Amino acid sequence: MKEKGKSTRGVLRQTKSNQITNHNRFFANEKLDFFVEHYWTVSWDLMNEEPYLAETLPYPSVHIVFEKGNSKLFGVTKGRFSTLLQGKGSVFGIKFRPGGFYPFFQKNISTLTDKTIPIADLNISDIHSLETKVFDTEKAENRIKIIETWLENILPEQDPKILLINKIIDKIKEDRSIQSVNQITELYLISLRNLQRLFQQYVGVSPKWVIQRFRIQEVAERMEKDKTIQFAEMALDLGYYDQAHFIKDFKNTIGLSPEEYLKTII
Repeated sequence: MKEKGKSTRGVLRQTKSNQITNHNRFFANEKLDFFVEHYWTVSWDLMNEEPYLAETLPYPSVHIVFEKGNSKLFGVTKGRFSTLLQGKGSVFGIKFRPGGFYPFFQKNISTLTDKTIPIADLNISDIHSLETKVFDTEKAENRIKIIETWLENILPEQDPKILLINKIIDKIKEDRSIQSVNQITELYLISLRNLQRLFQQYVGVSPKWVIQRFRIQEVAERMEKDKTIQFAEMALDLGYYDQAHFIKDFKNTIGLSPEEYLKTII
């Protein structure tokens, strides 16, 4: 149950967020690693402070998030995810690998995209009583044991399509030269139609969305580290035809132009 390194990619206004929240992540055990990317905790104490609007650009993953009396499943959020933190609180989450929730759900994952569902509404064995057990203890390692026991009791067969999906998504994330879906179809010898169908069924979003999401995440992360960034140069670097298309995608995703967003992190 080793703690995982604390990467903050995808978190908007990272410096400010790190001052307000405490975020930890933990590896899943060997049996569950195929399906679960990691477990995570976020806690905050704003009892004497103003509420804080936390925003992220989510990965193409489904999450189950445990919050006392308010536990929910979150499908992939295509825009930015926002939540108002106030008072004192904490949440505990399961981040499934892209496609990793499909064998548990056995339905098209795109039906969950941009949706939040109370866990009581999910037709998954014993999930109704799981929240109570999780909050009977405050220690992360105890919560993980409870959750892993539950997951192992309902563990489905490993689906080889999940391996392919994660191989593709890891390639998109790490290789900046991947700028179009056609490159993926050529690299992995899969037709465009089959690739799109696979992602809609297992991931909930298109491969084109995944490419764009990782590139915008990268921009936001680089802006946090380098306030003098040249947007025209970056647009070309990320494969955009011109700066205007880059600005449009950035604004559609984050809600602000790059220049406007930069002002919120200075």
